[in-house]
Amino acid sequence: MGTGHGHGHGQGHAGGRHRWRLAVSFVLIGGFFVVELVFGLLSGSLALLSDAGHMAADVVTLGAALVATRIATRPDTTGRRSYGSYRAEIFASLLAVVLMLGVAVYVVTEAIGRIGQNAEVSTGPMLIVGALGLAVNLVALLLLRSGASESLNVKGAYLEVVADTAGSVGVIAAGWLVAATGQAYWDTVIALAIGAFVAVRAISLGRQVFAVLGQHVPEGIDASAVAADLAAIDGVRDVHDLHLWTLTSGMNVATAHLVTADQKDHHAVLDQARDLLRLRHGVAHATLQVEPADHRGCDELNW
Repeated sequence: MGTGHGHGHGQGHAGGRHRWRLAVSFVLIGGFFVVELVFGLLSGSLALLSDAGHMAADVVTLGAALVATRIATRPDTTGRRSYGSYRAEIFASLLAVVLMLGVAVYVVTEAIGRIGQNAEVSTGPMLIVGALGLAVNLVALLLLRSGASESLNVKGAYLEVVADTAGSVGVIAAGWLVAATGQAYWDTVIALAIGAFVAVRAISLGRQVFAVLGQHVPEGIDASAVAADLAAIDGVRDVHDLHLWTLTSGMNVATAHLVTADQKDHHAVLDQARDLLRLRHGVAHATLQVEPADHRGCDELNW
């Protein structure tokens, strides 16, 4: 028997590589949140207040993402976390989902409550603050975009900023429509649209987060194809107990039992299987058990 080690940790942690992007975005959005909240209260605009609420969620999400990347790269000193603390990033992404859904529910509830009321909205502050918010969000988007494809943690923050960018566009649109028509209900309509947009993005991210927490086969990997490729290795008669999951973004993990022909060089089988998983299927960490054909006992478990 043997264990093939395909540890990809030395290649660099995806979230850690983009930590500086999260930090700069946190400072930018955190500073502007205060501005938007003050002018939202002064103008009486629900669209502006809803965007400020979402920007507050951005601040918390970015802060949590920063903390998570720090925790994820911290070495374990307890001996209890055999896979380290990489999952901290996934929980930070889950927090982003909860906050986005919370903001969406709040905005929709407030908008519905305003239906039929004659609210007074100051369009000047809406247009000015909306334009400034759009500029801040665009800068943050540019910073986070490249990291979003590599880290689910960064993607959570990125989607928060995407939704907030849409909110800023909505604030500008609402301010223009109210000014052009004199009808304050446009502010409510835009707020409802912002809430729906945020909810859709939150649900999409939530599905990815729960796929990781549920230890589903990583997206883009076909478990049957992996099993077939391993079985095709010279000397391998059978493959069983194959498990594939994602530890955190960029860290796919696999375990498998490989049944080999008698007297087969186990070292060669391990090397080929490790390289195949890493190079063809993107699995950097593989724990492989090689068994002779007459080995018994591995089929006793029914899960």
